Amino acid sequence: MGEKSDNRDIPQGMVSALASERAFIGIAALIFACSTALTIVWGVSMSAMGVMDMPGGWTMSMTWMLMPGQTWAGAAVVFLGMWVVMMVAMMMPSLAPMLWRYRQAVDKTDHTRLGWLTALVGAGYFLVWTMFGLAAFPVGVVLATLEMLHPALARAVPVAAGVVLVTAGVLQFTPWKARHLACCRQMPGRDRTLTARAGTAWRHGLRLGLHCSRCCFSQMAVLLVIGVIDLRAMAIVAVAITVERLAPGGQRIAIATGVVAVAAGMFLIVQANGL
Repeated sequence: MGEKSDNRDIPQGMVSALASERAFIGIAALIFACSTALTIVWGVSMSAMGVMDMPGGWTMSMTWMLMPGQTWAGAAVVFLGMWVVMMVAMMMPSLAPMLWRYRQAVDKTDHTRLGWLTALVGAGYFLVWTMFGLAAFPVGVVLATLEMLHPALARAVPVAAGVVLVTAGVLQFTPWKARHLACCRQMPGRDRTLTARAGTAWRHGLRLGLHCSRCCFSQMAVLLVIGVIDLRAMAIVAVAITVERLAPGGQRIAIATGVVAVAAGMFLIVQANGL
């Protein structure tokens, strides 16, 4: 009868590394599951509030309007909180491999410290997305207010949405998109070593966030046009972002999604003009 092996036969350093890897995967999965559940609850609750019919045959989401008894500051805080939760749900599948590459590239350190450094990278990354949402909210509110005050402007929205979709699709074909996509797929890069310092981790997270937000600019534009609280739109955009980051031939996939966006935009323009 063979001898039964246990963890005593494995070097202690390897046991710690395996435990750290499992903890990383488990925490990433838990964060994704919780943020996804909260996003679904938020989307369903916002959808239950209904929409406003607008001139031009389209509807406006209640996202950009005040609820009874709510101040604009309170509305901004609520929007920003849910925006961050939504970004975590949408970006975690593509962020996790980047965090994993960071862990492999960082100088050898104890696994507890590596966990905190990884969390710091993630915090820097999502700070960039928080700033994106902070900029998007006042723009959305101003546009919604103008559209409610000026019917002629509201009637032009379907055509404007089509133009945004076409522009977003064209961006998918550009070297600018290809450069930022390559950074998201490769950072920190092969054979590169990062120091196990908090400042380095924070700056690395910010760089990842900047590259990612630029890379996803066209997809975010599409989401904001289609409807930021539309769960189906969120899912489609999240899948598109994840696939172009993780699947082989990411640039070809980016171009394919660009073609779809251009076609959808042209369809909206033609439909809005009654052609």
